[in-house]
Amino acid sequence: MIIRPQYMDILKKYRDVPLVKILAGIRRCGKSTILEMLQDDLLKNGVTADHIISMRYTSEDFDDGMTDKEMYKGIKEQMTDDGRYYLLLDEVQEIIGWEKAVNSLLENFKTDIYVTGSNSKLVSSEISTYLTGRYISIPVFTLSFAEYLDFKKKSELSKKELLNEYLRMGGFPIVAVGSFDENSSYQIVEGIYNSVITNDITKRHNITNFDLFNRVVKYVVENVGKTFSANAIVKFLKSEGRSLSVEAVYNYLQWLEKAFVIYRCQRYDLQGKSVLKTQEKFYLADASLKYCIMGFNPKSIAAMLENIVYFELRRRGYEVYIGKNETKEVDFVAVRRDERIYIQVCRNLPEESDRELANLLEIKDHYPKYVVTLDEFAAGNVNGVKMVHLADFLLSNEY
Repeated sequence: MIIRPQYMDILKKYRDVPLVKILAGIRRCGKSTILEMLQDDLLKNGVTADHIISMRYTSEDFDDGMTDKEMYKGIKEQMTDDGRYYLLLDEVQEIIGWEKAVNSLLENFKTDIYVTGSNSKLVSSEISTYLTGRYISIPVFTLSFAEYLDFKKKSELSKKELLNEYLRMGGFPIVAVGSFDENSSYQIVEGIYNSVITNDITKRHNITNFDLFNRVVKYVVENVGKTFSANAIVKFLKSEGRSLSVEAVYNYLQWLEKAFVIYRCQRYDLQGKSVLKTQEKFYLADASLKYCIMGFNPKSIAAMLENIVYFELRRRGYEVYIGKNETKEVDFVAVRRDERIYIQVCRNLPEESDRELANLLEIKDHYPKYVVTLDEFAAGNVNGVKMVHLADFLLSNEY
């Protein structure tokens, strides 16, 4: 098992704090393995095995469903003394009302509770009803490039070659831990994608026109990193002779978000200092999701660089927005407490750098500004804007 220290550090920080720790992210991003890592760490730190209750709630395990009362009873029966119990509850979204069971276990027993799930119902208003102020949400993403290098420690490839592999193959742990060729990798990711679409979206929301839903997904995938609206999708479908309401498009996008397939990035008005509700961008949970649907094209890497930088910023705890500065756009405004950084992403210098630089230089505050690029000669500082190679950006502790 390859340890993912970032998540272990967070879980250790909140150990024995009376909050439910909720780890949520797309299927197969590594949530279950993180719970296994936690269990190993608890055992190493003197917690006895009979005081660690590990439960996995998959739909395959209970065809007729399980109630929150049955969930509560099943766990309660395993707690046989007054000591502290560590509850590791995997894929709880399959239990309707799970949050009621978890709340009772938190209130009535000496417990430290960790739950995972693949649907953002885990971090929605439904939880707030029962766990107000009593949970911490920990988003789980596919592998960062630093983690990918850890997974590939035995590889004979250079860091540059591994970066190219990461750009093509993505960061699903199951792909990184093996030695698959491109086609095999995309087949694995396609299986993950189909599982998400079938179990977390189509069945859950009773989608009947799967072909139309699939076309909306394809539109989003084709337009990763571009601003668009639900109206734009409706117009596009109309041009193809298909009909879909704006409300239906909103629902589709929301369901994709709730299954952590896509992440919404809102625009931020740098002049008015406010979040704008129109012309958002969407990013895919992993770059490989695009390639398993559309096939890999070297030209598509430029568009996916933004995707990779977006998630690196999210992993580091930033809230991420698209910056709007009058008529100009900045790829990312990343905010973390009182910190802020501005980032432009481009494949090559100097062809694209003039526009990227100009947009950053028009921002008159003194927060750090970066151009992140794949250009091997990226280095230095232009009027206070740092030029950084993608690998250096992904591996640096500076940001």
